[in-house]
Amino acid sequence: MKHIRKGVMAACGAISLCLAMLHGADRAMAADWASVIMYHRFGEDKYAATNIRIDQFREHIEELKSGPYTVLPLNEIVDRLESGQPLPDRTVALTMDDAYRSVYDVAWPMLREANLPFTVFVAVEGVDKQYPGMMTWDQLRELRDGGVHFGHHTYSHAHLPALSAAEIEADIKLANERYQEELGFVPAIFAYPYGEYGSEVKSVIRRLGFKAAFGQQSGVAYSGHDRLELPRFAMSENYGGIGRFRLAANALPLRVTDVTPSDNVLKRNPPPFGFTLTEDYGNLSGLSCFSSSQTGGAVPIEIIGNSRIEIRLSTAFKSGRGRINCTLLGPERRWRWFGSLFYIPN
Repeated sequence: MKHIRKGVMAACGAISLCLAMLHGADRAMAADWASVIMYHRFGEDKYAATNIRIDQFREHIEELKSGPYTVLPLNEIVDRLESGQPLPDRTVALTMDDAYRSVYDVAWPMLREANLPFTVFVAVEGVDKQYPGMMTWDQLRELRDGGVHFGHHTYSHAHLPALSAAEIEADIKLANERYQEELGFVPAIFAYPYGEYGSEVKSVIRRLGFKAAFGQQSGVAYSGHDRLELPRFAMSENYGGIGRFRLAANALPLRVTDVTPSDNVLKRNPPPFGFTLTEDYGNLSGLSCFSSSQTGGAVPIEIIGNSRIEIRLSTAFKSGRGRINCTLLGPERRWRWFGSLFYIPN
């Protein structure tokens, strides 16, 4: 920012012209979006699906420290998105789900040395009952006292769409009691276990007053996004190479509305999927969508008018979780990204 401002001052003459140009330079650096990165385990090689290798994580940290990024606490990003206060372009947040011991042993020392903030979403039952590989409350308090942030991740880490609204609420309230007893507060930001949610789950989260809730669908959080279904880019051994990390950290939002189906718990499989773009990107021929239900590359899309995108999948999702990701090349060869994660009952 400083070198941009200095260049503008050198290039302009009249004070009024300088001020106008400086305002434009500052505005060009501002954004209303951020990339949120999600991890689980660190250096636990026997859990490849949820683990990031230490050498991979070291590359991520080096990229964040040497590149054009601003790493902020997740709660600050949420507050800025809510209030309309701008964020620096290429803002990134780092999050860890569940509270595995390797966060304490591996990630925290590396991030503390790099002076990078992060948020841990604590799954309470695993800590209470000391499941293998989980942190203790003493370790979590040590992180708290060291400036680490915390999010809510339920008590039982259950598949929430499979529970009733009353069961979800009881589980969350039990976690609230334990957070208050052990940490002295109840986290205001929520992460859905396994990234699974639907309309009923969101209704409970809204009723309980959470400020924001995050899933595990890929995408960029932005100011117009539903606060209770904010996206995160998941990193693991197979999907945590430095190339994908750079794509995620540099990603831009693909702004959409009127997404169908409106409920992520599928009642029809495959679903008739579609959305409306809220900005004119001008190059929709480059839009590509991919479904976890179908192999062989991008799925066919239909562009209706100038902004409506419709996808008709030919293959149903297997029970569990299914994904659709849509990307569009943006300026500076940065990818615009929108993803959906579905819960498919047995």
